[in-house]
Amino acid sequence: MAFDFKKEYKEFYMPGKKPEIVSVPKMNFLAVRGSGNPNEEGGAYKQAIGLLYGIAFTIKMSKMGDHRMEGYFDYVVPPLEGLWWQEGKLGIDYSHKELFQWISLIRLPEFVTRQEFDWAIAEATKKKKSDFSKVEFFTYEEGLCVQCMHIGHYDDEPETIEAMEQFVKAQGYVTDIGKSRYHHEIYLSDARKCKPENLKTVIRHPIRKE
Repeated sequence: MAFDFKKEYKEFYMPGKKPEIVSVPKMNFLAVRGSGNPNEEGGAYKQAIGLLYGIAFTIKMSKMGDHRMEGYFDYVVPPLEGLWWQEGKLGIDYSHKELFQWISLIRLPEFVTRQEFDWAIAEATKKKKSDFSKVEFFTYEEGLCVQCMHIGHYDDEPETIEAMEQFVKAQGYVTDIGKSRYHHEIYLSDARKCKPENLKTVIRHPIRKE
């Protein structure tokens, strides 16, 4: 059976509906950076997702070709994630999505080295005849965070975030969003197929002792 990161690392992908504190270790990702409204049809965000999945599936399906990655194991491609911010703001203003800055992510299995990443970029470029130069090998260590499962439309996230803020304060911490520490979302539902009220999104914020 294919390794499923969501099931094997439930502490990072399947939090409860109430806020909780978690320590997130260093992980490697495929990443594409950009800006603008993620809902724009044919916009930079939609293009970034296409690039990420193009490389993610090139790596996953390498088992079908001649290239062998040391330590390879069959796995389910992890869910799409996103780091979000707006210049000059500590929080997120959902009424001005055009101001979003973002880094879209898909987690990489531990066996994917920079060398194997470079192979995947070259392989996808050759086979798909597309430009994948925007895709990065991205290492991120979040450290101490508060997280919560948000059920519902993305525009309703402020309610969940407020509950997270109250929880953090009661535990003697403060939110620590800033340079290199971001508002983080993990998308467990396919927004194209799921009703907005049923969307499942992990929301995660970095924290520090007050």
